[in-house]
Amino acid sequence: MLAAALLLCGPALGEPSERAGVGAIPYNEDGQSGVTFRVWAPNADAVGVAGTFNSWQPYANLLSPEGDGHFSIDLPSAEAGDGYKWIIINGGDTLWRNDPRARDLTNSTGHSIVVDPDAYQWSADGYVPPSWSEMVVYEMHVGTFGLEAGDDVPGDLSGAMAHLDYLESLGVNVIELMPMCEFPGEISWGYNPSYPFSVESTYGEPDTLKAFVDACHDRNIAVFGDLVFNHLGPNDMDLWQFDGWSPEPSYGGIYFYNDYRSYTPWGNTRPDFGRPEVRSFLQDNLRMWLDEYRFDGVRIDGVRWIRTVGFSGEEIPEGWSLLQWFNDEVNGSTPWKLMIAEDMDSNHWITRSTGEGGAGFDTQWDPYFVHPMRDAMVTVNDFDRSMLAVKDSISYQYNGAPFQRIIYTESHDEVANGRSRVPEEIWPGNAASWFSKKRSTLGAAVLLTSPGIPMLFQGQEFLEDGWFDDQVPLDWTKAETYSGILQLYRDLIALRTNKAGQTAGLAGPNLNVFHLNDTDKVLAWHRWDQGGEGDDVVVVANFKQQSWTNYRIGLPRGGTWKVRFNSDSIIYDDDYDDHPAWDVEAQPVPQDGLGWSADLSFGRYTTLILSQSTPCNGDANTDGTVDVDDVLMIISGWGSSDGDVTGDGNTGVDDLLLVLKQFGGCP
Repeated sequence: MLAAALLLCGPALGEPSERAGVGAIPYNEDGQSGVTFRVWAPNADAVGVAGTFNSWQPYANLLSPEGDGHFSIDLPSAEAGDGYKWIIINGGDTLWRNDPRARDLTNSTGHSIVVDPDAYQWSADGYVPPSWSEMVVYEMHVGTFGLEAGDDVPGDLSGAMAHLDYLESLGVNVIELMPMCEFPGEISWGYNPSYPFSVESTYGEPDTLKAFVDACHDRNIAVFGDLVFNHLGPNDMDLWQFDGWSPEPSYGGIYFYNDYRSYTPWGNTRPDFGRPEVRSFLQDNLRMWLDEYRFDGVRIDGVRWIRTVGFSGEEIPEGWSLLQWFNDEVNGSTPWKLMIAEDMDSNHWITRSTGEGGAGFDTQWDPYFVHPMRDAMVTVNDFDRSMLAVKDSISYQYNGAPFQRIIYTESHDEVANGRSRVPEEIWPGNAASWFSKKRSTLGAAVLLTSPGIPMLFQGQEFLEDGWFDDQVPLDWTKAETYSGILQLYRDLIALRTNKAGQTAGLAGPNLNVFHLNDTDKVLAWHRWDQGGEGDDVVVVANFKQQSWTNYRIGLPRGGTWKVRFNSDSIIYDDDYDDHPAWDVEAQPVPQDGLGWSADLSFGRYTTLILSQSTPCNGDANTDGTVDVDDVLMIISGWGSSDGDVTGDGNTGVDDLLLVLKQFGGCP
């Protein structure tokens, strides 16, 4: 047998490495440098490593068995940048395998590359991500995002990085990257990972991704990853029957279930969640993206296919415990990093704590928002639009916690697989129509004013049409063609993130949908955190092709309510009606269960956002404007405390100078 001959006649085996880690780990300590190679191959008779350091000789460097299925060696002749592969000896078979934990590969059918994970010099060391309640997420597919007109797919991280200033100006503060690990070929959504530890070679090298994260953090933009653990591959994947063993040809061997639990819609490649080495493989992968690449959170894809066998609903207990292990470990070490589940079963246990028996995720993608909202936007006849369904989509919560859900109207799943972008679905073949623009932006306004963590899909902000296709680049010309729509999204995001300091309530936990008119298709709701000026926000959404001049709704407080946003404004599109929407003074007339009310004016398929101004410096008479009346009040109170706007207890030159500086309308 070859293995026996190697052990007798081949290179002498030394002691296994005493250094930690699995894979290829460079070391430089105590005057010694090299690479520790360690691999798990419990059915191998012998294991070697071949690479550029030994001219790819398969038996020049044999690893020592550690007695637990692992083999290892410290190799001083190897260094970061070297190519390598494992040589697995199983009986009469010699198998050349890429490292399941390779940090880099030439491509999915090439060879592994040794990477020093500590070599990159980070620049954004002091970055702090936004609080979860303040996040606005932008889902990005690197292969189609960072391309210009005439460029061929796939794009790469350098192209995506060139558009970060655009995203900063849009106002989003989180980028969620669709899967970044090595997949077969050059074009994919990424949900077919061949090597979960390696950055897709077409997109860039490991340090390129780190530079992308660094550049995002420099712009105060967080980065989330998207990890696929419910299945692997199924193509270009050396994990399949990795060490030469499987109970039968249709099963995958040591990394996978080898019975009916192996089945998924994407191949018989569900990892064996009960096997300790596989659990550690997945856990280490999660930690790598969070620690080495400094991701600020991750989305775990297809959680339903981790916790259950599938459509039958049969549970996989070890899958559930693995999810709990993920979340407990992250909460124990980096609790500010957001753990997101894509389960799509509206299961409250997904975001309950592990102490309660839940999976422990921080938040989850919410089907209770996307489906009713898309129906409300796409439905042709106003009569058929359900305001109760919209109300329920705005109000829905998991476990009484408004930010335990990611809300959206477009995602990679919702704009493909037989579905299109919202403007396209509103009017197929005419996504630039008035109806498509009005109703899609109506939905965007509802999205960005509802409780939850809002998410956009790339290009949504400039009316990208058709459906998502990984072979079709994002059409950046639309950002110019529909620059008004783009401005509408910028304005909505600025309000959501309270850029002007007048809409803090949009990041608050509190909601009261106080007005529901299913006949006229008008809905209104109140958002707040602590309440008061600059905090309370009222949103009015008109889902009907009818404008209103005197539509009375309740208001939560007395005083002046200013229109911060009117989606019918002509600044957003020349075709819009520009129906007047004015500031109102709340009257002490009860309406909608509230003690105050006013008559509002708004256009067809339009959203208004109103709030009250915080106290304005220089507004001596507190009428909401700094004007001549304030100057006269200061003059009349000269030398006394009457008219004091600086807070020093005396009315004088400093007060007059402040009024002149602030002269004009208050925010």
